[in-house]
Amino acid sequence: MAKKVKVSELVNQFGLEVVSGEQGLKRAITVDDLYRPGLEMAGYFEYHPPERVQILGKTELAFFEMLPEKERRDRMERLCSSEETPCIIVTRSWNVPEELIEISSEKQIPVLRSSMATTILSSRITSFLERKLAPTATIHGVLVDVYGVGMLITGSSGIGKSETALELVKRGHRLIADDAVEIRQTSDNQLHGSAPELIRHLLEIRGVGIINVMTLFGAGAIRNNKRITLVVRLEAWQQEKQYDRLGLDEETTRIIDTDVPLATIPVRPGRNLAVIIEVAAMNFRLKRMGYNAALQFTTKLTETIAEDIDDLD
Repeated sequence: MAKKVKVSELVNQFGLEVVSGEQGLKRAITVDDLYRPGLEMAGYFEYHPPERVQILGKTELAFFEMLPEKERRDRMERLCSSEETPCIIVTRSWNVPEELIEISSEKQIPVLRSSMATTILSSRITSFLERKLAPTATIHGVLVDVYGVGMLITGSSGIGKSETALELVKRGHRLIADDAVEIRQTSDNQLHGSAPELIRHLLEIRGVGIINVMTLFGAGAIRNNKRITLVVRLEAWQQEKQYDRLGLDEETTRIIDTDVPLATIPVRPGRNLAVIIEVAAMNFRLKRMGYNAALQFTTKLTETIAEDIDDLD
């Protein structure tokens, strides 16, 4: 189900003045894009997006005041003609045209006013709507910041995710979420994870119980959110399964609508998972910087084999 934000939430968040159309404060905002109807004030409505929040700034209103009375009414009637329009916001405490007040009251489209500059208000509203309307998901796992890499550790219950996270925290890395990770996908398909408010900064260790990481290790051991760039899946070692030993196979997993690099680490007694995950984080950073150890190894191996064949000939 698509997310929605009521116009009343916008009013409360930014302290907007309701000038007219109070009956429409329950209208829903469904997109995070805003629109400044400059061409519409000149009479061009061919590609007008009515589903967006409409922003009238100094430029639009100064031009509007230059129009003849008949055209002024026509422009506002067409601007308020769609049932999709959530609201119209006037910035810089500019006087709201009488035509807009009258027509918006008839159509029950809220007209709001702010003292902020147009660009500043637009930027803040866009950020607010992006956060509110972004697709979200909750995943069972642990999110940690290891050497600046947001690593989502997943695996079956009891595999050792929380214990690994505790060891990473002891080694100087930071915990974002344990057990449940709330993930938000931004408009540019980046994934950002955080912890639910109820379990923020908490870690559950079987046999010990719930511990507060910030209380035990200090504020430097936690952070509230982090972009997810790598997923580490822990699974019980399977003798018959062939695991990637070189690192040439690059797997991905899909979270919401975004593909994220995936590393599968088999778990068995004697393996230090915290160290392996640290190395995975450092190796991931090196790959992003253009250095791939596995690729260089296979290239050198191929060259060596080719030289040996030439010597035999």
